[in-house]
Amino acid sequence: SVATGAMVIVLCWLGTVSVMLALVPVVAILPILLYIGMLMGSQAFSESPHRHAPAIVVALVPHLAARSVGLIKSALGAAGVTAVTAELVAKMAGEGVLFHGLEVLGGGAALGGGAALGGLVLGARAVYIIDRKLWCASAFAGAGAILMFFGLMHGERIGIGQSPSVAFGYVLMAAFLAACAKFAAVAPAPAPVPAKHAAPQLVEANCH
Repeated sequence: SVATGAMVIVLCWLGTVSVMLALVPVVAILPILLYIGMLMGSQAFSESPHRHAPAIVVALVPHLAARSVGLIKSALGAAGVTAVTAELVAKMAGEGVLFHGLEVLGGGAALGGGAALGGLVLGARAVYIIDRKLWCASAFAGAGAILMFFGLMHGERIGIGQSPSVAFGYVLMAAFLAACAKFAAVAPAPAPVPAKHAAPQLVEANCH
């Protein structure tokens, strides 16, 4: 994975990605990407503990929102709409398409990579809530508030004081989780029993 990431960085720096996309047909790339996506999705569920499956789904939500925003903008562009105005957003909301909410959840209009950070923060927070490690969940909520304050996720642009309302919501979530960790009686999550130790116990029970 590290070698792949380093190669992608070098290709982006040298501007080779655009050349490769021009030489290799899209119809040849998409099946490969689909296969890789299937492997990554199946591995995320199969290699993670079963109790973390809801957290995996939560981590995918920002990416689905970002994809939805891209499809909506492409459809509007094909229809000749060059700008998404407040009036158009209100009309879409009346039809059940919450465009602004999808845009914020997906990482913002100017920073498409915000979906990756948003998915990491939301997924990690869900994992620690499931494992009943509320202090860690509160820390991730606080980190998400800081990232949003600077527009690195759930923001329309990078800067200071971006998405203050959403950042305040994350601060409230961090405070709530910290209060639960301090005042609630939280029992640690039971450790899963390895499969190799489960068989001898079953045999012993049958013998008795």
